[in-house]
Amino acid sequence: MTFTPQPSTPGTPPAGCLPHVPEPGTVPHFPPVRVRGGRRRLRRTLRRTRRAPAALLATAAVALAATGAASAVSTQDPAGRETAAREKRKPPAMRLVSAPVRIADAATVRLLRPGDRVDVIAAAHSSAGEPPAARVIAAGARVARVPLPSTDASDDGALVVLSVPRSTATALAGAAASSRLAVTLC
Repeated sequence: MTFTPQPSTPGTPPAGCLPHVPEPGTVPHFPPVRVRGGRRRLRRTLRRTRRAPAALLATAAVALAATGAASAVSTQDPAGRETAAREKRKPPAMRLVSAPVRIADAATVRLLRPGDRVDVIAAAHSSAGEPPAARVIAAGARVARVPLPSTDASDDGALVVLSVPRSTATALAGAAASSRLAVTLC
């Protein structure tokens, strides 16, 4: 069977089309679609979804608090003393002092900035032409201040201020009296 197209006139459907297809451009009238409680239902759902994570977090906090209390009770030794309190005690913070140190190489000091960490090395003067024995006096000392270089042309080195514990400051002062000091950046 062969299909032969038949000419159609404007306004009439072509042959072979269903007769119940409406004319182009006409849409039947229907009332608007209304959703019952749409905004209220959405707000209610959003409130519920906020409550669930809050309840979960509250439950987790209670569980952690109960676990922490149980672990504190279980850390008692047989004599009944609380060992958890001893474990939580920290050693007293070491008080730092500012120690001005004269470094033999002034050009090295110009490389330093406040906040840098340096190792201070003492090279003791040796006799009989042996190389000087070097030892670390302060490891990881924080540079507190780098004063401006002096205008005199002396070969005394340059000054730098370090934040170190009091005992290290004493060792630095003693080493500076008998040897030349150098720094290395950490």
